[in-house]
Amino acid sequence: MDSQRNILLIALALVSFLLYTKWQEHKNPAPQTHAVAQTQSNSSLPATSVTGPNTLVPPAAQTAANTGKTIQIKTDVLTLTIDTHGGDVINAKLNKYDATLKSKAPFVLLEDQPGKQYIAQSGLVGPQGIDLSTTDRPDYKVSANDFTLANGQGELRVPMTFTKDGITYTKTFILKRGSYAVNVEYDVKNDSGKNAQVQMYAHLRQNENNAEASSSFTEHSYHGAAYSTEKTRYEKYSFKDMNEKNLSIKLTNGQGWVAMIQRYFATAWIPRNAPDATIYSRTVGKLADIGVLLPQQTIQNGQQAKFDATLWVGPQLQNQMAAVAPNLDLVVDYGWLWFIAKPLHSLLSWIHGFVGNWGIAIIILTFLVRGAMYPLTKAQYTSMAKMRMLQPKIQAMKERIGDDRQRMSQEMMELYKKEKVNPLGGCFPIILQMPIFLALYWALMGSVELRHAPFFGWIHDLSAADPYYILPVLMGISMFFIQKMSPTTVTDPMQQKIMMFMPVGFTVFFIFFPSGLVLYWLVSNIVTLIQQTLIYRQLEKKGLHTKKAKS
Repeated sequence: MDSQRNILLIALALVSFLLYTKWQEHKNPAPQTHAVAQTQSNSSLPATSVTGPNTLVPPAAQTAANTGKTIQIKTDVLTLTIDTHGGDVINAKLNKYDATLKSKAPFVLLEDQPGKQYIAQSGLVGPQGIDLSTTDRPDYKVSANDFTLANGQGELRVPMTFTKDGITYTKTFILKRGSYAVNVEYDVKNDSGKNAQVQMYAHLRQNENNAEASSSFTEHSYHGAAYSTEKTRYEKYSFKDMNEKNLSIKLTNGQGWVAMIQRYFATAWIPRNAPDATIYSRTVGKLADIGVLLPQQTIQNGQQAKFDATLWVGPQLQNQMAAVAPNLDLVVDYGWLWFIAKPLHSLLSWIHGFVGNWGIAIIILTFLVRGAMYPLTKAQYTSMAKMRMLQPKIQAMKERIGDDRQRMSQEMMELYKKEKVNPLGGCFPIILQMPIFLALYWALMGSVELRHAPFFGWIHDLSAADPYYILPVLMGISMFFIQKMSPTTVTDPMQQKIMMFMPVGFTVFFIFFPSGLVLYWLVSNIVTLIQQTLIYRQLEKKGLHTKKAKS
């Protein structure tokens, strides 16, 4: 077996895999199968103008849902705009994240704009519910128009009240310093003279155009919905899936959540103290809802009941999300190699805690990963050198045997056995390294910490492509030197040309990739050059020449 040829094929397969993955995400984002999804009639779903079970009729004005006045709630990390008509979150700004690199405007995650609606709704339905349709919703009374978390204050509570037929409904938003988790509580006090029945819903509504506008060939991103149950830790449910089938899944123990995901950021509703809550979805036109419906409660006259859920609205910070709800951190999509990518991200974050620069952290992580794989690298080049030494004998064997392939194969295997050479030794270490490389690729592409993170000089954003193409060009040059140093058994002129073209091809591919990933690949190549030099010196001392052998 020609080791160099196999290495070429593996390298091309790696590039093809990356490009195919990008193309699939660009053309058809994340198709999934959902055995647990089922269509189920449920007349208790929040009735945002419902004309039948699980049927959503959009508001008369889809571009702007707010018909009451708005209030603003501001903490150190969040600025929320609440519509007093229904109490929905119609705008959310992330104060710690810029909209674009070096801009003074904060990143807007939720907004209620024409054709770009993305809001977090919640309300009460049932016989005594107050959110029965788009127009039939409560106009809450609030003590002020602006609420700000003061210096030294750890928690901010914003109550909104509404009274109807002797029942007082209080909807309270609870925000804490440094937290992107917003608790939403309903306190229902029944003084109507009879029993009352209500239940809470909370859903995320988004226009599918948002996903279409954000798709990018060079970004690793899933833009769509997802959910978690006690049986399914994490499941994507794309807008295409939502158009084909409505979700209706009961959470027996109340453990689960629903979310809308995009690159770096996510929103999610997590029900609290709600066994038998139901996850649902529905669409009409370009609007899609995914939410949770809490169980109905009967409130005796003179009694009070409480409903609550948590709204996560912010960046995909894994540690914080895991503390808010089980498996919520899984919205950071590491693909099928998550079990490798997640520890690599944790290690990268740990290194950053010491050095304070994500670019330097990537460099250190690269040295650690390549150092751990050094035994494989050494085995790879040792096998390639041994194979190179056997080429004169193999060539003489071909001339002696001729076209008898069976005999040729038998004698070659005997030669390998006699010389203690593994023909797979040159490519097998690369196969073992590929999952690590791919996992690190996903980890770097999906890390919100790298968004707008500077390195040095001209690299101001490790999540964006190198504006001057310097890192991709240096990466291509390093690949060229690796090839020049590597022992080769390739004699076919066409294969030699393909091998020489590979650095150029990789350079072109990496021009469009985030500079953080290109930095990793460049440093990895530099480490390879260092390791090659050390390994070849050791081989030459043992008489295993790495230069072209004479036939």
